[in-house]
Amino acid sequence: MTIARRLLWGLPLIGALATGSIFLSQKGESAPAQGNGEAVKVADLKPAVSLPISQVIMFNSGVGHFTRSGDVDGNARVDLTFPEQDINDLIKSMTLRDLSPNGRVAAVTYDSHDPIDRTLASFAINLNNSPSFAQILTQARGEQVEVTLINTANQPGNLTGKIIGVESQLQASKEGQPVAVSVLNLWCAEGVRAIKMGEVQKLRFMNPVIENEFRRALETMALSHDSQKKAVSLHFEGEGKRKVEVGYVIESPIWKTSYRLVLKEGKPYLQGWAVVENPTDEDWNKVTMALVSGRPISFKMDLYNPLYVNRPTVEPELFASLRPPTYNGSLAKMPMNAAPMAAAAPGKPGGFAGGGPGGGRGDYDKADGKGEAAALGLQANRRYADDVSRKLKESMDIGRSVQSVATASALGDYYQYIIDHPIDLARQKSALLPIVNKDVEGKRVSIYNQNVQAKHPLLGLRFKNTTGMPLSQGPITVFEGSVYAGDTRVLDLQPDEERLVSYAIDLGTEVAAKPGNSTSKITSVKAVKGIVYTNTLLRDERVYDVSNRSATDRTLLIEHPNRKGQGFVFKGTNQPKEEAADVFRFEVPLAAKKDLSYSVIEEREVGSSVRLTNNADDQINLLINLKEAPDSLKAKLKEALQVKGIWDKVRQDIQNSNVRIQTITVDQKRLRENMRELPKESALFTKYLKNLEDQETEMDNLQKSLKTLQGEEAKSRAAYDNFLANLSAE
Repeated sequence: MTIARRLLWGLPLIGALATGSIFLSQKGESAPAQGNGEAVKVADLKPAVSLPISQVIMFNSGVGHFTRSGDVDGNARVDLTFPEQDINDLIKSMTLRDLSPNGRVAAVTYDSHDPIDRTLASFAINLNNSPSFAQILTQARGEQVEVTLINTANQPGNLTGKIIGVESQLQASKEGQPVAVSVLNLWCAEGVRAIKMGEVQKLRFMNPVIENEFRRALETMALSHDSQKKAVSLHFEGEGKRKVEVGYVIESPIWKTSYRLVLKEGKPYLQGWAVVENPTDEDWNKVTMALVSGRPISFKMDLYNPLYVNRPTVEPELFASLRPPTYNGSLAKMPMNAAPMAAAAPGKPGGFAGGGPGGGRGDYDKADGKGEAAALGLQANRRYADDVSRKLKESMDIGRSVQSVATASALGDYYQYIIDHPIDLARQKSALLPIVNKDVEGKRVSIYNQNVQAKHPLLGLRFKNTTGMPLSQGPITVFEGSVYAGDTRVLDLQPDEERLVSYAIDLGTEVAAKPGNSTSKITSVKAVKGIVYTNTLLRDERVYDVSNRSATDRTLLIEHPNRKGQGFVFKGTNQPKEEAADVFRFEVPLAAKKDLSYSVIEEREVGSSVRLTNNADDQINLLINLKEAPDSLKAKLKEALQVKGIWDKVRQDIQNSNVRIQTITVDQKRLRENMRELPKESALFTKYLKNLEDQETEMDNLQKSLKTLQGEEAKSRAAYDNFLANLSAE
């Protein structure tokens, strides 16, 4: 049976009683609620063989699908325990199957959320506060019991009767002082009998209801020892021995991946391990496991706690008034050619050249002749160095001893790794399972990003997922041949998708980024309905000075900020090789021991606008003197200044009239003050009076002229505003 079908095993839970019982039928129809007698019958079913975990499906969304399976015989009950925080997920997702046509799922019951004291108080025998034997019997007054006594000379071995009560009596002791003794009073066939509690060896309730209540109270107490665990009972009804299964989805740690990447001659080799955890309190023995590479939407809902709905209070119609009703409303990726990684040339980083600091073998042959022993010692050192160099150059074949234990296949929109063999994993333990062991495609590159490392690029790989399966995100440990080369990390990768990974600093290459020749130039000026629009071309140049001081050729990837959203476009022959969300990447071949300068030029047009107003002439004069402005616009602007000149002349006349009126007013005040001191018959008084009369006549004429000028000023200003508002030229 496939994983996809196993995920759909069973039937959904369809009904829940207020007592916490869920009833199902094999066909998915809800079974009728049973009375007290039937409830006792279901509760009395003998527990079946425990259902161990048989299958685990792990997801990357924080949940796991668990399947339990086993055999039951006849009517049976299976008891399971779960942490309290998992009960909501259990109610939401549990599915059950009785695989025999003669069997069916009867009910699923689980502990309520009430405190243990309240639960114990609900039973016929209340075991709260650790009652004594006498206190238990006192709660069962009137119930019929069977009592087995210790063999005595004056009492029969077994008695059957109904409990009257337990009393305390004083009886004589060997020490002489009377002691209190508890006595059980029973109503038997021959009458009332008093039995010392010390003589009672065994007592059994004859009423099966009381017997069952007592047993359930004890089970509740046993389960309460771990206050974080809740009991769930699965009830199956049927005939004969048959197989049953239960599946559920609960919170579980996500499974993780960890990779090893060996850079060798030819294609790199990728090995992937899955990290799985068993956080449960149960060992996984011979469990079928599948790892699903996908993140299904999963959520929590409070189905365990009792929920109450607020009900409205309805007034009698006689007193109710009408109330107003309310109503609740890759990135487009540029072409990129990725070739398999070239074979490492002699002397490349990651291997050692023959010989030591002194050079080749000839240096050892030039021993100074101080004896044969010295020569033999130099030869031994030489052979040892050669052997170490050879071993370091060899590629580490990690796939020879470790083979993948998983089979990858598609699962709808997800991808799954089915572990080929059942696994054993003890409780609270974790495991590493190899799931990928394949050659992949890759090309060595050096990746430079000024914000990551300002001086040196990073050694990396243009990695292509040719494993045929999705790769989940995780860390990658990189080996250069058989030597540790660095660590990196990869995000989720689909089949045939390419991704850059970097694992070390490229100390053999240096890059210096500096500003280039950045300019701004106005490209066009026009006026439309009094608004002047200006377009400015901004040119931004970035220069990368690169020096390859190593003995090997490099392929340098320069990561340049992605400013396409700001309107920048690349100009010139240097164009990006690919585009990512935050950067553009430029591919630059770089020969060994060579330097070069690489320029990245971007341009964008910035538009601005300004409205012509009747304020000062500086704005218009600036546009007239702008060499990029067209002649037609300059002509219109000069005409606007002429229209404004008419308005300016009227405003000047108004200003002159106001100044003359102010001057006359001041002079008249002077004349009146002088005339108060002069006799009216004097010639000077007559002169002052004549001046006053002339000034009054002039004042009247100025006032009339001022009114006329104010009207002309309003007309000339309106004419200027109208001219500016309709000024258009290109």
